[in-house]
Parts: sequence; structure tokens; C-alpha cells
Amino acid sequence: MTKTIALIGTFDSKGKEFLFVKELIESLGFNTFTIHSGVFEPQFIPDVSNADIALAAGEDIKKIVEQKDRAHATEVLSKGMEILLPKLYKEDKFHGVLSFGGTGGTSIATPGMRALPIGVPKVMVSTVASGNTQPYVGTSDIVMIPSIVDVAGLNTISTKIFTNAVFAICGMLQFEHQMELEHKPLIAATMFGLTTPCINYAKDYLEARGYEVLIFHATGIGGQTMEHLIENDFFEGVLDITTTEWADETVGGILAAGPHRLEAAAKSGLPQVVSVGAIDMVNFGPRNTVPKQFDGRNFYQHNPTVTLMRTTVEENQFIGKHIADRLNQSNGYTALMLPLKGFSGLDIEGQQFYGPEEDQALISTLKERIDVNKIQIMEENLHVNDKEFAELAAEKLIQLIEKRKGEN
Repeated sequence: MTKTIALIGTFDSKGKEFLFVKELIESLGFNTFTIHSGVFEPQFIPDVSNADIALAAGEDIKKIVEQKDRAHATEVLSKGMEILLPKLYKEDKFHGVLSFGGTGGTSIATPGMRALPIGVPKVMVSTVASGNTQPYVGTSDIVMIPSIVDVAGLNTISTKIFTNAVFAICGMLQFEHQMELEHKPLIAATMFGLTTPCINYAKDYLEARGYEVLIFHATGIGGQTMEHLIENDFFEGVLDITTTEWADETVGGILAAGPHRLEAAAKSGLPQVVSVGAIDMVNFGPRNTVPKQFDGRNFYQHNPTVTLMRTTVEENQFIGKHIADRLNQSNGYTALMLPLKGFSGLDIEGQQFYGPEEDQALISTLKERIDVNKIQIMEENLHVNDKEFAELAAEKLIQLIEKRKGEN
């Protein structure tokens, strides 16, 4: 079957450039499905018009043109793209998507690309690809390629970049993995460098019992991505050992995952075992980037670009309240495991962040605020990275998964 590539762009201002890409794609034996995301009349007739995109958002493109409000036009077209593109994909109109643009074109195309399932090839050539791409990529698997020069104009550099992008998406589609893989129940697990031993032990334990473990680094976007996939029913259970993102969210570190971290599994009733891995630390960049308000605190230079700061008793009390509030949204199938001998590789006797008083502040707050009618609290006289702790957590998750199966 000939594969089709959706080509999204502002065909009004960059028609010549998109025609170049369209012809190149078709010369390689692929079909194209063109989607015009510009405000004005396109330079060639597309398969999907800007009127179609605006209509998906409940707006009239003619009125948008009359308003001459660029910000409003971008907002409407990006909203329409987010609604329309996954619908067109479900109708089998295309198999992969390619776009290029500046800030405006990127802002319009990527919401729709993010709404496509993970695994669908998505390539975005953009002038903003070398900066902060989180607003455009989010928790999706969009591949962003820096355009190097402005995407308007065909020249020595732009044509090479466009050609590489075409070859990339064509290769993704031509060499898609066709082998049927054995389906195993998926487990999501959270890990940090300083909780790695725990997750490795738990992973081995779960895989030996027929599960596949997907590990998410608790770096802000890692937690957000996991929450997104939980909401989309990817997993049988969650081993959320490393909830350190709540330390950054509460104290002001750089790896916060937002205020909804820990909500997805609780609200959906997905079996989960949660712990307090690496909550003894807040993350910052290089030492000279740490806000002055934290002068005099207990720091550890993890590497030249990562500075860790020990959480205090008061901070751990606040963190405990936030975690308890999220877990209390659970309707069952949740266990909270508390390692009484330390929360990370640095929170152990003889190490920089060893702090029994700080740890106890978190543990006491959680025990006071957790609804034990919904959530089982398991206090273990172990360190988070002990093999016994990891295997107890993995076994508890299996029990919760089996319990849910038996009751549903």
C-alpha cells in the first residue's frame, strides 16, 4: 500500500516552498495530503482548506480575515487543527505528517500533531526548534528539526533542510516495524538517577513475571508524559516510586511536572504503588543559577549542569500535603510505600542529604492526611534503593492489578 504524508502549512505565504516539498515527496513514491493552515488564499488548491480548519473550531474563516487579528487567527486555526487532524487520521487520510514554519506556523500545526497517537511519524521543521520546544512538542513524539534559516524562500540551505526532513519522514514510513511483537501488560515506572537501583530491581522482578516496564525519568516532562499516557489507558499499573517532581513543584525547582502530577492513576482507578523517591532534593541548573533566596542551604553538585538542594522539614510538610491531596482522589487500588531509611542515594547515613528529621516530617504529614479507607500505607524499615523494598513494591503492584481484575 502506498503511504500518504499529510503536508501542513501556510500555503498563502509559503506556497512555492510547500510545492517543492510536495513534489519531492511524490517523486519518492509517496502520496501527499495537503492541509492549508494559512489565513489567506493559498497559492495552490489543497485537500483541506483553512475554512475546514476554522469550521472544526466553530469559526468562519471569512470573518477571521475581516477581523485582521493575527493572534485570534492563530488561536482559531491551532484549535481547529487539534480537532481536525486526529479525525482525518482516523479516516485513514494519511499515515505520517510533515510541516514547516516560523513561530506562527509551528503554533498552528503542532497542536494537531500532538493530538495524534504516539508512534505516528511527525516531523516539524521550525525556526524555533533549537529553543524551548516544550510548548510545541508537549508530551508527544514530534521530531523537530531546526530550519537554520527562515523557512520562507528556497535557497542552498533551506532546500537541503527540507530535503532531509522529507527523507526522514519517508524513511519512518517505509521502514516501519512490521513484526508482530508479543503483547505484554505494560507497567509505568518513575526513576531518577538516585533511585535507579530500586527501579532496576523492580523492573527485573516484574519482567520475570510477564510484564513490560516503561520507565519515565522524573524530570518534569517525564512525569507529564506518564500522566498523559495513563489518561489514554496505556498501562495495567503504575510503579510511581520517584515522586521528586513534587519537591520542585512545591519549592520552585526546574523539574516540576505541574499541579496535576499524581492525579491520572488516582482518578482512573488504575492500580498504583506510590513512594517518596528523591523527595529529599530540589533540582536547579548550574550553581550560579540557583535563586539567591536559597543561599546557605545544603547543596550537592550532581554534575556541572545540575545542582541539588536538600528539602527542609517545612518544605516536606507542604510536599506531603500536596501528595496526600492527589492520592486521596483515588477510588481504590492504591498503596503508599514509605522507606524509613531514606528516600534516595544521597539520603542515607554518611551521604550529603541524610536527614531523618526532614524525612519524618514528610512521613508524618502523609500519615496524618492520607485517607486510609482508600489507600494502604506500608511503612518499611528499608532504604528506597534496597532490593527488598523494590521487590515488595513490585509484588504489591501485581496484587493490586490482580485484585482489580477480580473485581471488574
